Amino acid sequence: MKIGIIVYSQTGNTYETARRLKERLEKDSRIVKLEQVTSIGKTPANIAAIKFDNLPKVEPYDLIVFAAPVQAFTLALVMKAYLEQIQSLQGKKVACFVTKRLASKWTGGNNAVNTMAKICAAKGASIIGRGIVVWAGRKRQQSIATCLDSLTNIISKTPRA
Repeated sequence: MKIGIIVYSQTGNTYETARRLKERLEKDSRIVKLEQVTSIGKTPANIAAIKFDNLPKVEPYDLIVFAAPVQAFTLALVMKAYLEQIQSLQGKKVACFVTKRLASKWTGGNNAVNTMAKICAAKGASIIGRGIVVWAGRKRQQSIATCLDSLTNIISKTPRA
């Protein structure tokens, strides 16, 4: 089974969490590729105006983990635009996670991860897991570990091709 972790990260926090997930999955003898979605210039407020520097392909992967930050209480526009341009995720297993700064439940984590899952499901994906990492505060490492434990456990139970 080929696993792709496709991440958009503005500050590096989401990328760091995705890198840790990759390391965990590789310890389980999984073949994992970590790829970044990157845009050109400053992100415009209009999703249609986003220009991409790198658009990872989803076709090579059987299972994909999409990761992005929460921005303005919702999914980062660059990741939303990237997901919307994907033609199909038919037959793909997908997990999603987001990173966010604030711990309060109303700060967009659930909205962002659910938006990712909804877009992917509409393109034919089977959603197998989701997670939220709260980056600020004393419980950061615990939040990262909880998300990674959950995703690693779900993915490890996924049959290998």
